[in-house]
Amino acid sequence: MAEPCTASLLKKNYYENCPGCKVDQYKELHRGFPIRELVSTWVVVLCTALPISSLFPFLYFMIRDFHIAKREEDIGYYAGYVGSSFMLGRVLTSVFWGIVADRYGRKPVIIIGSITVVIFNTLFGLSVNFWMAVTTRFLLGSLNGLLGPIKAYAGEVFREEYQALGISAITTAWGMGLIIGPALGGFLAQPAEKYPNIFSKESLFGRFPYFLPCLCISLFALAVSIGCFWLPETLHMHGGKTLPDDLDEGLETGSCNSNINEKTEQIEGTGPTAKENLIKNWPLMSAIIVYCIFSLHDMAYTEIFSLWAVSPRNLGGLSYSTNDVGEVLSFSGFGLLVFQFSLYPYVERYIGPTMVMRIAGVLSIPLLASYPFMTFLSGFSLTILLNCASLFKNVFSVSIITTLFILQNRAVEQNQRGAANGISMTAMSLFKAAAPAGGGAIFSWAQKRQHAVFLPGDQMVFFVLNVIEAIGVLMTFKPFLAQK
Repeated sequence: MAEPCTASLLKKNYYENCPGCKVDQYKELHRGFPIRELVSTWVVVLCTALPISSLFPFLYFMIRDFHIAKREEDIGYYAGYVGSSFMLGRVLTSVFWGIVADRYGRKPVIIIGSITVVIFNTLFGLSVNFWMAVTTRFLLGSLNGLLGPIKAYAGEVFREEYQALGISAITTAWGMGLIIGPALGGFLAQPAEKYPNIFSKESLFGRFPYFLPCLCISLFALAVSIGCFWLPETLHMHGGKTLPDDLDEGLETGSCNSNINEKTEQIEGTGPTAKENLIKNWPLMSAIIVYCIFSLHDMAYTEIFSLWAVSPRNLGGLSYSTNDVGEVLSFSGFGLLVFQFSLYPYVERYIGPTMVMRIAGVLSIPLLASYPFMTFLSGFSLTILLNCASLFKNVFSVSIITTLFILQNRAVEQNQRGAANGISMTAMSLFKAAAPAGGGAIFSWAQKRQHAVFLPGDQMVFFVLNVIEAIGVLMTFKPFLAQK
């Protein structure tokens, strides 16, 4: 009988004798198709993504009901501050949660983040004034730091051949959350007005017309929080030592070459440290910067689309109800789900993730330029065109973010992914905090210039979005974007 490879013995000895090590963790990482991990990752990301944009379909009406805006054109200005408060809170704490995830594990941060959604999303639905809404959104963002750790988790719990699928699951759930959330907000807000046979005006949902969509999301988050206690911990830290990723290659290929001793030294702490300065890691930093540009665009688009759709026709909008917006976003969400799980893996494998990102960015520009001209349509033709445009725009956006998630995870070693994703989340959140405030201000300004000669009304809004998109596309080329 053939003797086992030195790499195999080394790895077996490490997992059996290292204090505190869990052999079942190793087995969890090296099994067949990871359907359990795929579902759990998808559900956790969906939980944190739902409340981010669920408010946008009804935010226009919520600000109006607070009676803080003196003119109708100023509603978008105040709406931007409510939208920005979530991301501002995330900016201040993302690196902290990334460090906590690297030191104490991914699982505790994921549980805390999902419980935060339960508490503060519920309180937001019960807001009675502008400042309560801003405060609860800020606390929701600052205490919910699970997106960075779940990205690291996906890079660890999936084997290399399934990592593209794992990252795709994150971005799909994220994109679905940014679509299903507004759809829920659109269908369930103001239930006493829409469904008077079920909800009376004297009921809790009549007195708090924006509580029902928040409550539904919070109940889902409660179920996710309970389920998270059964998630496997994937942080391979054993008394301060980290198992090098490339030892896996020696085991899988059966090689027993001279670099085994070097790997042994790294495990025992006598070899060179695996840590590196993340700020000097240009492949990581360039991917984060490009990610921030596209995140700025996507967040601004998410808010502007809902504000534009529900604003009156005389101000350049579509005069849609929250139900109409919910229907559009529901259709987009279903199409996005089909694309990401059926077509994206094949497209990414055929032309590569970077090319997918560039093509999606280029195609988004003429698509966005067509939005202001939809106000000349009505009825069935408007419904068909708007649904198709929204579907393609969200498919393009999620394809771009999927690529950037993959590039970021490939740029760092496993033991630094939590911190790297914390930096990514901080930078992204800073841009996303600016997006709603800036988008709301530009939207309010554009509504006041309906008869301007150059880019009147909402044409200016979508022109600014296209400028940001074009900058992002240019930054995906060398020498700016580097890859390991």
